[in-house]
Amino acid sequence: MRVQKSANSEPFVFTTGVVGYPLIFVLAIWIVFWMEIRFGWDFTSFGIYPRTLEGLRGIIFSPFIHSGIKHLFHNTVPLFVLTLSLFYFYRKLSWKILFFGLLLSGFLTWLIGRPAFHIGASGMIYVLAGFLFFKGIFSRYFRLVALSLIVVFLYGGLLWYITPIDPKISWEGHLAGLLSGLIFALIYRQNVARAPKYEWEKETYREEEDPFMRHFDENGNFIENPDGEDEPLYVYHYKREEKDRPKEE
Repeated sequence: MRVQKSANSEPFVFTTGVVGYPLIFVLAIWIVFWMEIRFGWDFTSFGIYPRTLEGLRGIIFSPFIHSGIKHLFHNTVPLFVLTLSLFYFYRKLSWKILFFGLLLSGFLTWLIGRPAFHIGASGMIYVLAGFLFFKGIFSRYFRLVALSLIVVFLYGGLLWYITPIDPKISWEGHLAGLLSGLIFALIYRQNVARAPKYEWEKETYREEEDPFMRHFDENGNFIENPDGEDEPLYVYHYKREEKDRPKEE
């Protein structure tokens, strides 16, 4: 997310759905940028302008507005990867996180941001990165924890940009996005994936009722026929086709 100065402001399993929705989201952002270039439009004024009534519209529009091709590229690549991960690992929560994450992160930016136009999809990147990281840690499920570690490995450097290290970058939007991701990870903390339990791991398991355990004696030795009966034998016969039979002389 970047800050643009205004004229009177101070400086500042893969399925179709899993792949399709993130792709549509990214394509929409590129189409908006193409329209600006093609028709000479400038949508910067539709960004978030903190603590103004008109600036509230930027909560919805700002993720689709970018200042240049470099800004656009740096946002849409991680946005696609993180949205794809969201839809793959948290399909039931994906739309809630996207919609409410957009609203909450945008509103927090509107509250704490500098008086300038805040634009770009990086706020949503921080929402997704924060949610995927904290949700995986809270779940304590190895696949989701692994996802958290991957997010840290790929995008751990994002933490630098929640501080005011560059006046052209909206660190307020980044911070708002990260906090939003953490909040939603806490809200949906109970909605965690649990590792499947085998029958012998369940509390209702009774060893004496397990037919497989009958094949072991008290010393742990395997018994092929615990009832002393011969198991049926299956004999397979090969029937030659007529063409395979030897010809009589």
